[in-house]
Order: sequence, then structure tokens, then C-alpha cells
Amino acid sequence: MHDHLTDISNVLVIGCGGAGLRAAIEAKLAGLSVKVLGKRSKVDSHTALAAGGINAAFGNLDAQDSWEQHFADTFLEGYGIGNPKQIEILAKESIYAVKEIEEWGANFAKLENGKLDQRFFGAHTYRRTCYSGDYTGKSILEALLRQSELLSISIYDSEYVTDLLIKDKCCFGAMSFNMRNGERTIHLADAVILCTGGHTRIWKKSSSRKQENTGDGYYLSLKSGCKLIDIEMVQFHPTGMVLPHELAGTLVTEAVRGEGGILLNSKGERFMAKYDRERMELSTRDRVAIANYTEIIEGRSSPNGGVYLDISHRDKDFIVNKIPKIYRQFIDTQSLDISKEPMEVAPTAHYSMGGVMVGAEDHSTNIRGLYAAGEVAGGLHGANRLGGNSLGEILVFGRLAGKAAVKYSMSLDSRIRSFGPIKNAHENIDCLVKKGDLPVSPLHNELSEIMWNFCGVIKNKEKLEKGLEGIAILKEKVKNVGIRIEDKNYQDLVNIFDLKASICSGEATIISALNRHESRGSHQRDDFPDISNDCAVNYLISMDADKRLSVEYRNIIDLECHLKKIISSTGSTNTTRDKLLE
Repeated sequence: MHDHLTDISNVLVIGCGGAGLRAAIEAKLAGLSVKVLGKRSKVDSHTALAAGGINAAFGNLDAQDSWEQHFADTFLEGYGIGNPKQIEILAKESIYAVKEIEEWGANFAKLENGKLDQRFFGAHTYRRTCYSGDYTGKSILEALLRQSELLSISIYDSEYVTDLLIKDKCCFGAMSFNMRNGERTIHLADAVILCTGGHTRIWKKSSSRKQENTGDGYYLSLKSGCKLIDIEMVQFHPTGMVLPHELAGTLVTEAVRGEGGILLNSKGERFMAKYDRERMELSTRDRVAIANYTEIIEGRSSPNGGVYLDISHRDKDFIVNKIPKIYRQFIDTQSLDISKEPMEVAPTAHYSMGGVMVGAEDHSTNIRGLYAAGEVAGGLHGANRLGGNSLGEILVFGRLAGKAAVKYSMSLDSRIRSFGPIKNAHENIDCLVKKGDLPVSPLHNELSEIMWNFCGVIKNKEKLEKGLEGIAILKEKVKNVGIRIEDKNYQDLVNIFDLKASICSGEATIISALNRHESRGSHQRDDFPDISNDCAVNYLISMDADKRLSVEYRNIIDLECHLKKIISSTGSTNTTRDKLLE
């Protein structure tokens, strides 16, 4: 048997971003032992990249705002396939979550009366997005880290989780190896919470950095017997950088448009008038992304294959105060002063709106003792995510998943332990360490080209089937990869696990996209250009014992009476309302 460490805790959290930290805090506050594992440095998790803000219906600037309006905007802009209960919880609880994180030290902008300032974000009826300049995620992450430190929560960086430990549909821990020295640890736990982020790095142009959002949470959960829901719903943010090429896809926050930025094509036309005359640049992300994409492919692009985003009509002091990070980003990378010249931007893979299927109220999976929160979990956003809802999601559902894990841990009379899954987890690492002809990195690039070319902003049957063929070829190539652990270099091992997770997540996305014969929100097919009532369902992906993926569908969850009344009575700028209420 291999040498390894064994560690025991009540609650094990996988992922040290905002959702993971908030879940861990909840478990620790309840007096339980909790441990957090992260791939990245805890001070630089993906949460730090969330820029524009966090939604909460305080009504500080628009007194008419309410949780009911927040619910209506989120449900309708998700094109009716999101879980209404989840959305209701987010709309109600985010008010408490923002107050709490502010008390913990998040540096939100304030009005003269001391209340939190709120900015417009796309498709919100009112101003409800609280913010810290354009670094809101970083501000929230720092507050969570301070709280974690006060509570002496154990956070372990550079731990790569390869398997969840499952026996009789019950999760009792996880296996990880240290990315610096290769040391393996068996983490035994009463409850495990997955907070591993999404899978948008697997597209060539992505707002994620390398080696994050590679779909490892989806791979772990599928192998464990969980289902993925609506994984084809991938949000392409309308505005990613196009230059320099090594930074293509890097996010240009929606806050630029929220503070008055306008979109122009090469002819100088403010083209959003053609796509959403009422809301213009503050339309939903899916519509603005499709508009940008259409202008580019129809030949009205800027010189480097994007469109122009221009905020130079605002004062320089205003720009530097409201979006300081973006101002610096363009100065540092392009020597471009955005107070004088427009930016070039293009759509970029940004957010996984589908994910692990969870219960609305406790974020439990169909495996006992296993929970999921944050971007890895599905069901909340439907076919389009409103900007500012993701930071609310990590705080609200991180807390609720933590609370549920505590309740489950305290209810156990005995602890499940099994040698078999531990032995299998060791073998799953051992079998990858082998001599082979191929390096891993080019295969990552190959996958990102497949996903961008065949499962991008606009899809069709022919493209998607070509994508599946490409993935089948890639799977064969993986068999010939050489993984060497020499001179204590474990990066190859990290890369192959990332690649396997990415291939699985990519295949699941394409299979689900092939089955959705319509265009709804972020899922756009030029061979099925309209919304179809027959496709008002959720698509679920499962993995069998032979690691084959299959798809099924379930009917969407009906609106309860009180939520139906809210949708009927709440004013909204949404144009799909009538279709959804038919």
C-alpha cells in the first residue's frame, strides 16, 4: 500500500474561493472541525476576478426595488428554466449576505447618507448592484479570508483532489495529492462540499486563467454518481480583451457598460439599437454577446477582430474612480488610455450556468453527505445569468450548504469508512504515471480549439457532431500521454487530471447542446433559431460504470402560486415574459 497521510474532519470543503470559504465559516461557527482544500493560493482564487458587483435589493437608489423584482428579473432573464425556489432564496437571502460581508470588512462604495451605493447592471429593472470599484470579488474574498483567519480555519493550498470517496451512494471523504511534493492525503469526513468552480477555461477564449475552471468538480461529481443539469448553458461574456493575444478573453467587466460605456462597430454605429433598442448596452449578457459576435462575423469588426467599447465620453476622474482596475489593465497591457480611446473587445467564455444538480434549499446532491455550492452547482441561472448574481450565489449558497453539512454531520450515529474506494483512488493516480509519446499541454490546446470552433457562441448539429468526433480522437491520444514524476515535478500529473476533467466536461456540454433543439438564452443554434416549448425542460447528464455519458430530461419545476403572482404583477423589461406565461 502507498505511503499517505490520513486526516479526519467533520466537514471537508473542496475549493478555497468565496463559496468554499463561506461554507467553511458556517461549519466552524457551528463548532465542527472543518478543512478547506484549494488548488490555487487562497488569496488568489477565481473569486478575485469577479469585478463588477453583487446584487441585493436594498432600494438605496431606486426605492421601488424589492426581492420580488430581483426574483422576477432573475427568473425571466434565465428564460424560465431556472429552479424558482433557488432563485427565490437568492433574491431574499442576498440582502442579508451583503450586510454580513460588509460587516466582515468588504469595502463597498457608499452614498453620502452612509448607505451602500448601487449601480445598474444589464437587464436589472433597478439599480441593485453593490460594488467595490471594479474589484468587488477581491474585496469579498479578502473579507472571507480575514473571517476564516479569526476562526482559525485550516486552509491547505496546492492540494489537487483526484477522487471523492464513495461507498453505497454515500460520500465519506476525498483523496488529494500535494502539487509541490506529490504527497497523498486521505481526507476522511462526515460531509464534503464541492466548491470547485466551472469549466469555461476549456474554451480557447476564456475570462478564466490557466488551470482554473477546468471542470474538475463536474468530473469528480459524475464519477461519484451525481447528475449535471443544463451543462450546455455556458455564458459568453460580451466583452473580453482581444489584445495582447496571450491575454485574449481576459474580462472587461460589465461595470464599464453599467457606468455608461457604449458599443460601436467599425462603421462607428452604436449597433445595440438593432438588437435591443430599449436596453441597448444594458441588455442581457446573452443578447449583447450575440450582438458583438454577429457584428464581428458579418464583417463590421474592429481591426483586431472585435468591436469597440467606448467610455471616453466620461471624465477621466470618473473612470479612474468607478473602474480603476480596467483603467490600469489597458494602460499596463496595451498602453491604451480608455479615457481617450475606445477598447477593442469580443465575446469570451465566462461562466458555467449549468452544473451539479442540487436541492434548492440545502444544495445536497443525490449522494448522501455530498453538497455543492457556487459556480459548480447548477439550477439557479437557467439559460442566462444576470451580472452580479454570482457573488450573491457564492455567499448565499455557500452558507446554506455549510449549514446543511453541519446538520448532516451531527445526525450521524456512525461513520462510513471503506478500504475499497481508497485503494481505487490510489490506483487512479498510479495508472496515469507512465511513459508515453505525447506531452499533455498540446492536447489541452486541441480541446480548447474544439470547444471554441464547434461549441462556441453560435452552434449547430454539424458543428457539435464534429466537436464530439474531435473529443473521441482526443480520448485516444490521451492513452499515449507520457506522465513522468521526476525531480519532484508534479505538474504533469496536475495537467493530466485537468485534461481528463476538461474532456469529460466538454463532452457533457456538447451532448447536452446536441439535445437542446432550440435557441434559448446563452444556448444559440442557427439550425434551431427559436425558443421551443418542447425544450422548456432541464437536460441531465449521468456517467455509467464504464465512464460513458448519457442524457435525459426532466420537466422544469413549476412556479408556486406566490411566485406566479410575483411574475404576473412585477414590472419588467423582459421580452420573453409573455412566452413564459403562456
